[in-house]
Amino acid sequence: MSDSRKTLRALAEARRAALLPGAFNALSARLIEDLGFEAVYITGAGVTNMSSNSPDQGFMGLAEISRAHAAHPRRGAHPLIVDADTGFGNAVNVYHAVRQLERAGADCVQLEDQDRPSAAATSTARTWWTPRRCWARSAPPSMPGDSGLLVMARRRCRGVRLRGGGARGPLRRGRRRHPVRRGADRGRPGACAARPAGQAAADEPALGAKMPVLPREELATAGYGFVLYANAALQAAVAGMTRALTQLRERGELAEDPALVAPFAERQRLVNKPAWDELEQRYASR
Repeated sequence: MSDSRKTLRALAEARRAALLPGAFNALSARLIEDLGFEAVYITGAGVTNMSSNSPDQGFMGLAEISRAHAAHPRRGAHPLIVDADTGFGNAVNVYHAVRQLERAGADCVQLEDQDRPSAAATSTARTWWTPRRCWARSAPPSMPGDSGLLVMARRRCRGVRLRGGGARGPLRRGRRRHPVRRGADRGRPGACAARPAGQAAADEPALGAKMPVLPREELATAGYGFVLYANAALQAAVAGMTRALTQLRERGELAEDPALVAPFAERQRLVNKPAWDELEQRYASR
């Protein structure tokens, strides 16, 4: 088992509500690492929004999330969780997707139990597929022995049109077909705003998009292992670009205000330009 997978497993078992921001490209992933967060979450919604200006409605495929994953320059034992959507098809596609992402170095693959194509967490236009196809570990490790790959099962539990069961159907279904009992390592209740604060199950270590914003300390006390802020970086980037470009449009110039735009030197540091310059000089001198 790799060091990064050991680190991620330890984070999950510590149940101290580790904050996991979502990365939508390699630069945002590098920034998340630099700021000291303990793991990176590659968000499918963010990749879709930023790469094709499309909503999170199943337009992203395995190729797109694999490219976003591969572009991230891994450093040391920093864990990486990858959003694999619904597995991009049927049970055979789930098998293939998990194997591909594992080979590419994912430490954890998140799968959810919606019909393909999936709908965004804020949407109510969802139906469900058989959860055992998504939650069971249908894709064994691609390397000999126990690779330590984690599987995070994401289940919706509110605001969903279920095939039978009425408004409370998703909650009953979640209890009856719990993802951890179906073979996943961790369960994530996506868009679950119905559970009162402090009543989190200990084996559901992440929060969904419609959960109320609660203090990290309260979430840790409730037994959550991870708290995903999947789109915080993306929405902050959009807000920052809007402010900077609005000033440029209105004033005809853009001051290098650190509160408005990152300094040029910081941009070069994040993309590791000094190391590339050193390498270029080393070979140029021969």
